[in-house]
Amino acid sequence: MAVQKLPLAKALNESLRTALETDPKVVVMGLDVGKLGGVFRITDGLQKDFGEDRVVDTPLAESGIVGTAIGLALRGYRPVVEIQFDGFVFPAYDQIVTQLAKMRARSLGAVKVPVVIRIPYGGGIGAVEHHSESPESLFAHVAGLKVVTPATPSDAYWMLQQAIQSDDPVIFFEPKRRYWDKGEVDTEAIPGELHKARVAREGTDLTLVAYGPMVKTCLEAASAAAEEGKSVEVVDLRSISPIDFDTLQASVEKTRRLVVVHEAPVFFGSGAEIAARVTERCFYHLEAPVLRVGGYHAPYPPARLEEEYLPGLDRVLDAVDRSLAY
Repeated sequence: MAVQKLPLAKALNESLRTALETDPKVVVMGLDVGKLGGVFRITDGLQKDFGEDRVVDTPLAESGIVGTAIGLALRGYRPVVEIQFDGFVFPAYDQIVTQLAKMRARSLGAVKVPVVIRIPYGGGIGAVEHHSESPESLFAHVAGLKVVTPATPSDAYWMLQQAIQSDDPVIFFEPKRRYWDKGEVDTEAIPGELHKARVAREGTDLTLVAYGPMVKTCLEAASAAAEEGKSVEVVDLRSISPIDFDTLQASVEKTRRLVVVHEAPVFFGSGAEIAARVTERCFYHLEAPVLRVGGYHAPYPPARLEEEYLPGLDRVLDAVDRSLAY
């Protein structure tokens, strides 16, 4: 069947399976991706079906994993690397920033490095330190990298397909606490543009913009606000670099108010760039300052405290009320 109801994790698994079947140059690699099928079972069954040369269990060495992927890409392969948890990516940060992101510019476009780096990110699963971080702005700041994150199973399937087909390196952030959320996936659909934002809910009074794990929270906030007679539009950004500011601008010109929501700390987060750019482009339309909701400027706390750290329904609705009060 072309249309199936799948958890986001299974949609990613199906997307990887399709890529491996379609292109013999696609290689999946990472810690425990083969026999175990990944800690979240995103690669479950792939090594059994495609062999150890296509789905490769690597040593625990993120810098080596990414460095090897760069070498494979230079030889014509399309490596898909799994970083087991968000906080584990930093040993590979040097390879990503100084090599992967720069190769195409350094060669004046002669060299392509079609590497996808999959990173489960964000909190909400009760994990220990270095397992719940949101480092997306660190990568979005680096020219030469594309940074995307799906919020639905359908986007998970199609955006991963598009990332693998891209000739530029893509950092693919997966919202781990949404892995088990189900949604319809049409594997025969014609997908939209990878970097195009999606209006997830129409509204007229205020725009909420979010991505990844916070889209569901914002949709819940919009539903709660509707019970009080407030019409809130929700925009799923989908791509963090580049950002589809045209869709955002159209929404803000209609609603005249914007609240940006993400799990990452507000301080120097991606919301700052969004707020600044929307203010520049929509200054004469705005009836309130752009507000931001996110994590605190502190290390991610122990699991018992994460619900206090993560932006939830109440903090989003508080920002909605503050914006509408102007």
